Amino acid sequence: MKSRSLILSVGVALAAAAVLAGCGKTYYFDGRVLPPSKLVNRVMIAIQNPGATNKGLLQIVDAFYDTRGGFNGTPTSFSIAGYSGALPITIQNMPEEQLGAVYGAGDGTYNLIDYAAEKAAGGVGGLNGSSSSVFITRNKFYAFAASQASNVLTVVNQSLGSSTPLSLPGVYRVSVNLGGSAALAFVQNSNYAYYPRLLSTAQTISFSGGPSTWPKAAVDCQPLNAPTWCLFQMQSPDHTDATGNYYGAPLTFDHPIKAVFSSDGSTAYILSCGPECGGSKASISLVPVAPLIFLQGQQSGFLPCNLAPAPCNPSDLNIHVSAMINIPVPGGASNALVDQSTMYVVGQCPESTSAFGQCQSAPSSQTYWGGNLTVVNLANNTAGSPVAISDGQPGATSRMIEADDNTLWIAMTGCTAGVRYATNPTSGYGCLTMYNTSTQKVVLLEPYIGNATGIAAVTGLHKLYAAEGGQVYIYSTTDGSSIDNQYVTVTGTAYDVAYMDAITDTDNTVY
Repeated sequence: MKSRSLILSVGVALAAAAVLAGCGKTYYFDGRVLPPSKLVNRVMIAIQNPGATNKGLLQIVDAFYDTRGGFNGTPTSFSIAGYSGALPITIQNMPEEQLGAVYGAGDGTYNLIDYAAEKAAGGVGGLNGSSSSVFITRNKFYAFAASQASNVLTVVNQSLGSSTPLSLPGVYRVSVNLGGSAALAFVQNSNYAYYPRLLSTAQTISFSGGPSTWPKAAVDCQPLNAPTWCLFQMQSPDHTDATGNYYGAPLTFDHPIKAVFSSDGSTAYILSCGPECGGSKASISLVPVAPLIFLQGQQSGFLPCNLAPAPCNPSDLNIHVSAMINIPVPGGASNALVDQSTMYVVGQCPESTSAFGQCQSAPSSQTYWGGNLTVVNLANNTAGSPVAISDGQPGATSRMIEADDNTLWIAMTGCTAGVRYATNPTSGYGCLTMYNTSTQKVVLLEPYIGNATGIAAVTGLHKLYAAEGGQVYIYSTTDGSSIDNQYVTVTGTAYDVAYMDAITDTDNTVY
């Protein structure tokens, strides 16, 4: 069967090449150019310390045959040419744009990868120190990076080649919407959220006199003498938004950690991680994206007023303002994935070994953390009952991705610190969960083989690639069984994986 598939694949490629020989290019699907490796199902692996003198490598493997080299053994391996980042830890996968963005924790580099040419395509400059969270918009125009060490949110305008650091002590997470028009920043151990805005010429002139000339909601505007960007607190002390519009009682959250966005792009769902981040209640808050857009002159509407801890004052409201909707999530809310009218929310809740699977109201000295998945119905904004999944480090960055066969995969780190291991260290307490979105049940909790730091859905081939414990593993999405990985194992530490040839950008790990 394998040989027959190979013959068919080669035949198709040769036929396409013959048809398009006059054009000088070979296309394999969706108008994409056949890459130098000639592989059409590529998984890219971010490898740390692959050699004594090399701290980073982006290796490519054939995800159809699950091999690191050509089908006949030549060449022996493929990799991204020209990549030199140190300790790569995240891959932002954008297959529709034939682009990837890789952050290297060892040197603070943020490198773009040309999927079609299989080579490095330059880096994003102007980042300030190490980045605890970084994203680039799909059109490559803007990049946003949170540097907790430097206490700044950096905005990079790629088209102008400019970099603007905005002071925000404790900033550690940034979220960017799919359209690349809004960004939100989050501060550790805080109940507030922030958003940057590109200023108009009139605003630059008006705000050039320093903080006394800024709107009350502004926490920093830079450059100081002629600001081009301002960073605004979503909850202004004087109850106004970035342009001075009054919107009622100020918004508050409970240790917000990130935002995910609705399929139509109109709503930001802000995740308050609550107890696992030192707060009280985990929840999802619905905020309109339109008032938060950073592009000049494209903002519209008003921010809602807050429901908690006190209800909105009716006298504060006008026809433009509505109350913010909050959806309690008792199982915890530190990561989420949106699929049309359904949101899958992952978090940790305090549990004890004597009451396994039951979330406590508050942590205690005997508390462990238990992983949970909560399904939220976005049509009526209601949350279902939490379902136990892999445990993880409270507030840590988990990974989520949808794959074939109606499966959702969740990767955790720190699962040995959870309630499962404390209850029975010889039972299954792995860091990787397979969940069936059709039956709404956990199908499998993979055995422990180390922290699960990366997952990639090889759609159409019913496979999932995972980086666990520093090595690459492959699973079947039909039943969760392991697939032979001996020909894709790596030298060094595998930290993240991405399916370069996915059909859409939705095949992108949520982290």
